Amino acid sequence: MPCDRRQFLRQIAGAALLAIPAAGGRAHAAPVTVKHDRGELSLPGIPARVATFDLTALDTLDALGVPVAGVPDFTMPSYLAGYADKRYARIGSLFEPDYEALSALGPDLIIVGGRSRAKYAELSRIAPTLDLTGDAAQPYASDLVNIATLGQLFGKDREAAALVARIQASVAALRQKAMQAGKGLFLLVTGGRISAYGPGSRFGMIHDVFGVAPAMTNIKPGVHGQPISYELIRKANPDWLFVLDRDAAIGRQKEGQAAATLLDNELVGQTTAWKTKQVVYLDAPAWYLSGGGAQSLQGAIDQLTQAFSRPR
Repeated sequence: MPCDRRQFLRQIAGAALLAIPAAGGRAHAAPVTVKHDRGELSLPGIPARVATFDLTALDTLDALGVPVAGVPDFTMPSYLAGYADKRYARIGSLFEPDYEALSALGPDLIIVGGRSRAKYAELSRIAPTLDLTGDAAQPYASDLVNIATLGQLFGKDREAAALVARIQASVAALRQKAMQAGKGLFLLVTGGRISAYGPGSRFGMIHDVFGVAPAMTNIKPGVHGQPISYELIRKANPDWLFVLDRDAAIGRQKEGQAAATLLDNELVGQTTAWKTKQVVYLDAPAWYLSGGGAQSLQGAIDQLTQAFSRPR
């Protein structure tokens, strides 16, 4: 990531409100330049035919009301299910482009993210390509910058500012509730295995940004989390369990069932979280597939706010 963009992320990470121009949409086509993970991207005007491999970007484009022409061939999160319609060209998988389909589509802009960023060079030869891969060290600040970037690129500055302002206000309110909620443990369940994530990790936003105190402070922040046993969960004794069912996220079974069954045992049953029914099954597709988009981020905040607001 270019140093100027990284510096910008550091500057806004603790800011009360991300500064985004609020002059409204541009009335006519005009050149626009935005910063992204590869430096700067300049376009002669607002792109008319957009292809995105990144579901996080698709989430935000949908929230901004920006039309999209091409999407990955993948089972979408329920709130993006409309993009399964045949009027949207299938341009490959989340990881591997269909170059023939892309050429036939003739996009004015291609968007990549974490899963597709390895194809940036090849895709850039087809059309201008925007890399919105998030900064793993500062995911929340990175998410807000990406929302602003898409707003700027499509003449939706005012709309992007409103989305960011709502997210930041919601985070501030959530942190107040989280400080009184007790300690939490984030678990990812997949294929009958359980991994834990702590502060500074892929899903560490729940602690680092939302303000939930960690029940374990020695979890290694690897991409795949740290394998954890039932005994360690019992020993950590969290007040809250936050459970992401990866198999549900990628459509392998009905959401929550496998995770709930796996965790329903004597050792986990001894934790405060289980005894008090403070087990939150997160919106798996939104967290795992499109996490960081304007809608998925707001939804994550709202779900936790609702959980912490429940009478106890």
